[in-house]
Amino acid sequence: MLKVNSSWTLFLDRDGVINKRLPGQYVKSPIEFEFLPGVLQALPKLAQLFGHIFIVTNQHGVAKGEMDIDDLDEVHEHMIDQIKKAGGRIDKIYACTESKEMRPNCRKPDPGMALWAKMEFPEIQFYHSVMVGDSADDILFGQKLGMYTVAVSGKDEELEAIETLQADFYVHGLQETLRIFGQIDKRGQIPTRNNNRRPGGPKPGNRPGNYKGGNR
Repeated sequence: MLKVNSSWTLFLDRDGVINKRLPGQYVKSPIEFEFLPGVLQALPKLAQLFGHIFIVTNQHGVAKGEMDIDDLDEVHEHMIDQIKKAGGRIDKIYACTESKEMRPNCRKPDPGMALWAKMEFPEIQFYHSVMVGDSADDILFGQKLGMYTVAVSGKDEELEAIETLQADFYVHGLQETLRIFGQIDKRGQIPTRNNNRRPGGPKPGNRPGNYKGGNR
């Protein structure tokens, strides 16, 4: 179990964590946006635990011309509206819309979006932060900054890469992260390949690639 409080920050990937992926496509409109099971039930509880909750999402469909910024904003407005109606909150969405070919430092696994958040919310401490995502880029993003990392299953092509990186926790969906934070009766085990934490793994602030940006 990981003990968190209002001084902690939660970073969430979007596609595959909040909403269903469209394999080989992009979510370009609210009608294409579908929440994953349990997300709207989990977010209000997570909002009570964490001081800040951010979404950090790569959306290079904009750079590819598959959609524009207005389309993305419309999807996010719809998402936020539904989350608020359910009693949850997202404090801010950070989206990197540049293509990977442009090698932007905002695109995960690079830490740009977290550093944007740190500039706007200087009280953020990355070693008191959790990153939840379904890709190796998400896990590496968190590890570069010394965050705890939670891998969400579902992206089969990422399994081997995620296994190599050794996330701290493994879950089937966002609602299951509540077990990690002690909010659900543990009648079942959290699915993990490493007994929920890496045996003998480095502690926050001493992880490979940890960002040394003066947060401590």
